[in-house]
Amino acid sequence: MAVSLTRTRTAVAALSAGLVAALFTTVPAHAERHERSWSVSEAARTPRARIALDDTTGTLSLTVSRDGRTVVEPSPVGIVTERADLSQGLRFLHRKDRTVKERYRTKSGKRLERRVRMNESRLSFTTGAGARLDLVVRASADGIAYRYVLPAGYGDVLGETSAFNLPPDASAWLGAYRVDNEGRFNQYTAATAPTGEYSDQALFSTAGGYTLLAESDLTGAYSGARLAHDQGTGTYRIRLADDRVHTGGPLATPWRAMVTGDLATVTRSTFTDDLAPAAEVADTSWIRPGTVLWTWLAGGRAAGQSLAAQKAYVDYAAERHWPYEAVDAGWYFKTDEWDTTDPNWQTDSWLPQLVDYARAKGVGIVVWIHQRDLDTPEERAQWLPTLERWGVKGVKIDFMNSEAQSMLQWYDAILRETAAHHLMVDFHGSTIPKGIQRTWPQAMTMEGVGGEEKRTNTAAHLTILPFTRNVIGSMDFTPGGFQRVGQRPDSDAAEVGLTVAYESGLQMFAGTPESYDARPLARAFLDQVPAAWDDTRLLAGRPGQEAVLARRGGDRWFLGGVYSGAARTAGVPLSIGPGRWLVETIRDGADGLVQDRRILRGGDTLGVDIAADGGFAGIACRWHPGVTTCYR
Repeated sequence: MAVSLTRTRTAVAALSAGLVAALFTTVPAHAERHERSWSVSEAARTPRARIALDDTTGTLSLTVSRDGRTVVEPSPVGIVTERADLSQGLRFLHRKDRTVKERYRTKSGKRLERRVRMNESRLSFTTGAGARLDLVVRASADGIAYRYVLPAGYGDVLGETSAFNLPPDASAWLGAYRVDNEGRFNQYTAATAPTGEYSDQALFSTAGGYTLLAESDLTGAYSGARLAHDQGTGTYRIRLADDRVHTGGPLATPWRAMVTGDLATVTRSTFTDDLAPAAEVADTSWIRPGTVLWTWLAGGRAAGQSLAAQKAYVDYAAERHWPYEAVDAGWYFKTDEWDTTDPNWQTDSWLPQLVDYARAKGVGIVVWIHQRDLDTPEERAQWLPTLERWGVKGVKIDFMNSEAQSMLQWYDAILRETAAHHLMVDFHGSTIPKGIQRTWPQAMTMEGVGGEEKRTNTAAHLTILPFTRNVIGSMDFTPGGFQRVGQRPDSDAAEVGLTVAYESGLQMFAGTPESYDARPLARAFLDQVPAAWDDTRLLAGRPGQEAVLARRGGDRWFLGGVYSGAARTAGVPLSIGPGRWLVETIRDGADGLVQDRRILRGGDTLGVDIAADGGFAGIACRWHPGVTTCYR
């Protein structure tokens, strides 16, 4: 509990003391006491929040509009604790406004350089019994967010009355909630979605534009949120993972965020990162994004327990100049008892030999570990220093499968300790990033997605992910499983395109060396793909139908497109800047992958033949006479 209370006090102190660059203006209570609504926006045509106080019931509601059109209808706001009902009987006290301006740099994500400008209003209320609630609302060019700030002494949180009311006929793309966040996304309307629980990364299309619901700054001071919905309504209520959230001091809850704008704005948004606290890691020089040869789908259990097999994978990664190789489950298990930890792993393991072998070839090693082997301070004190001493570059931690407060407190601890031991992290069976990658930049990627391992995915699901899960943060989908023909819903060219369409600080390639060698065009493209991007743009998209993203690495743009439905010729606006570009694309042909080259001007339409449930990949570079390829 000490960890969570410290983080909570830090968050509250940051809010009250203004640790980010800010200008405060206090509006006296007597000047607004007769008013019953307040607005917050970053600029005239950007999303606007309207907070209203019902004078009869003392209840609060929040409405979001954009350019004068409603995005989120009036929605209840409130929180209930053991000793205070802060959802009704409220009376306005005063308002404080400030502008938050920040610049920060990340190690991975949609772009490395970030600029933040948000207007913030802190609206203070009291109950008849004297209990205090501060509602903090932030507005930026791409979103609206709010959180509750409570003084100490109110006891445990019993729940929120927070909800989001969407127009019943709004298109909705929702993932059924699972504790590992691996539910498949499907399309409904806000009202026709079946009764049940959904992941809070829910996307809606309204007259005012698209809105993605999200959460930020989630730590062990609180509990993870999901959405509860009753069919026939457009209401999505916040339901916490815990019936009781323990708190012993001041509390700043996570941000309830609404990323809002046209589809390109939502896709490109870093709003959830922007809301999160600044990085806790001062020296980030050891944090290096990269592509990874992942060996689970390539070799399974046998590979996980074989030094010879792992050396062969290292050889292949070195040949391809892929910077990392990932050793998955089995390496520290007893050879005759799968899933049982060898008590002598520190002295008997062949992993140090592999690390030394890989280092000599310029390849770093990432290792899989079950969360149960890291769930106590004593275990972490054994594992993490040992892995650091051996020279391991990162850990893939699996099977958290919870967003309860106790597990979030474990996340707080493991993030602090992996940073101290210079270990990058890939979380599987996990929550989703929710701002974690800004605060802890060694968190390179998180699963929290129905990814390549799933055999129930659809092509439509693949086209929805860039607009939902991957908006929130890096996503370890593990593309590139070419050997899984018949077990995945997309074509080979789409599978190549996913390596760009899906962003991940450690981009884990899921194929076998044999499957890469059988597809030399795909293999050559994977050799070029970065894992850190300077910019991201949506070129074309409609959730459930198509998603085409362009990501810039240096002076080249990489293109990734995925489609669902019948074969077609797709027209993609080449919105990557003026001038002439050499564009090299990979598509599906009758006898395998085909590469096309053409010279286009920025703004031209790129035509690509798309197979049924297919896609494409491409690289674009500046063209002048003598330039014949973008590959390096």
